[in-house]
Order: sequence, then C-alpha cells, then structure tokens
Amino acid sequence: MSVDLLTAPRLSRQTWKFTSDVRIQSSATAVGPKEAQGPLKDTFDKTYDDMYAGRDSWEAAEQRLMEDAISIAIAKAGLTADQVDLIMAGDLLNQNITATFSAESIGIPLMGMYGACSTSMLTLANAAALVNAGYANCIVAACSSHNATAERQYRYPTEYGGQKPPSAQWTVTGAGAAVVGQGGAGPRITYATMGKVVDMGVKDPFDMGTAMAPAAVSTLLAHFRDSGRTPQDYDLIVTGDLAAIGYPIAKAMLAKEGYDMDRVYNDCGLMVYSPDQDVFAGASGCASSAVVTYGYIMEQMSLRKLQKVLVCATGALLSPVSYQQGKSIPCIAHAVALEGGI
Repeated sequence: MSVDLLTAPRLSRQTWKFTSDVRIQSSATAVGPKEAQGPLKDTFDKTYDDMYAGRDSWEAAEQRLMEDAISIAIAKAGLTADQVDLIMAGDLLNQNITATFSAESIGIPLMGMYGACSTSMLTLANAAALVNAGYANCIVAACSSHNATAERQYRYPTEYGGQKPPSAQWTVTGAGAAVVGQGGAGPRITYATMGKVVDMGVKDPFDMGTAMAPAAVSTLLAHFRDSGRTPQDYDLIVTGDLAAIGYPIAKAMLAKEGYDMDRVYNDCGLMVYSPDQDVFAGASGCASSAVVTYGYIMEQMSLRKLQKVLVCATGALLSPVSYQQGKSIPCIAHAVALEGGI
C-alpha cells in the first residue's frame, strides 16, 4: 500500500507530521539571577535575584522555578489548572523529582519524561502528538534545571570550588513551560523528529558540546530528509546547548553533508548569556533551550519577526553511575518545527 508522505502523520520512524491544528497556546519562563542579567533578560516572565528563589535549598528553588513557569503559562492561556489534562515534564535531578513535586503541588496529572537537556523538545513533541491524536485537549510541556543542583549531582558541589576547563558549560537556572492545544493564534507545531542515541566515545563531562554535536547533526539530517525541507526553509534553526565548542563542530558536520547553515543557525547555549558573564563555553541544562524557546523565540514569532523555526534540543544521557563506571557519554537530540501565522 502506498502512502502519501505529504499528508501522512508518520513520515518515517523518526519524524511525525501533525495533521491537525496543534498550537502553542501560551508559554512562560522563570529564571535565576545570572540569566536575568543576560541579553535575553527582557523576554523572561519571572526572575529571581538569588539562587534560592526564596526557598531553603537549591532543589526547592528549582521546583519553584518549574511551578512558576507552569502556573504562569496556564494563566496566560486563560485557563485554570483543572482545565489542563496533563503535565509532561522532566528535569535533571534523580528520578525527575522537580517535575514530580511540581505536579503534586499544582494538582495536574503527570507524565514524567527524561531526555537530559533535550527534555524541552521531548515533552513538546509528545504533548503535540497526544493532542493531535485526540487523547488530550490541553497539555503543559515543561522542564527545568538549576546550576547548583546539576553541579552537585553530575560534577562537583559548588562549594568545592573546583577548577573548570574552558570547554565546561554553565547550567541554566530556570524553567520553561508551554501550553499545547488545538486552534488559536499561537505558533503551529508542524513536525517533530525524534533522535537516535549517538555515542562518539567522549567521556569528559566538562565537554558536553563535543559529545552532543553529532547527535544534533543526526537529528537535523533526519528532519531534512524526512520533511523534504532545507535550512533555507526556516528563519531560524537553534540547537539546544552545544555552546562555543559544539556549535562549530555541528556546523562543520552539516556543511560536509551539503547543508549551508550560515544564515539561519544559532545555538541556545550561545544566546542565554553574554561573553562577559564568565560562563566558560556557554549555557547548558534543560532550561537552556526551554527559556530561549518559550521566551525569546515565542516573542519573536508573536511579533512576526520569525515565521518558521526549528528547535533541536540536545541532551547528554550520562548519569553519575555511568560516569563512575567509566562509560562514555551517549547523546540524543529531538527537533520540533514551529510555524507562525493563523
């Protein structure tokens, strides 16, 4: 049986085309003090001037950031919590505890999801799929990270004061959330390309950019192949958090495959902070792509300055256990296409 790929919802085993009018109804972001001093400071909904966000631990602060992002996004959509069918959320802490405790506090059913720093687009893609299929009317996709909680879990506690190499990245303290539903005037979610796990043998947890770049390229190539699109079909293509090390690697790999990314390509890890903020190679963490997408990109699309955007969030799937056992770092990337206009 032949399938018309122009109308089929499944273009390949990696790429979905959403056939109904699935849109981002609203989005919101909440960030910490360093992010609030960066170049995107005016695009965030809520900012805190201390890393604790008024709570008694960094983990509790991260929960507050996620609760803020979710609650503000729901309110901006003109909804109440009982009108939301599901939260699809994840974070970097063991067993997704930020998402768990946030969903408990807000009182909405939860589907916890983990994709490391690719979680922003992992949750958005799956939320769009469930809404497109009619299993839900309204879903919140969300994720968070916190510099101090991530450092304590994956590398060295902040108090240790260990020296970091230039290839290290600064985990974003923040959270982002999007309300996904049918119709409205927000950006349409048109495609999602789910990534394959790519492991190039990198073992250095202070060099995430080198580890993740091949996974980003793998997903982007799959998206272009399956959708029939090229980079020039987009006004902006962003990867999640390759930063200063991984960004040129990905760009060179794509050029070798015949894709000119010069006009349209940027990386969220290079957008959150300014060069004078002492963040080593740039931003990382679940919130890196989330706060850029649900803040800056949504703003630019609402102003019609951007019409078509492809967000390819990248994630390093290591854990403290795998690192301690000497394993290399498997990586993944998930991409979602957004299109403005009614």
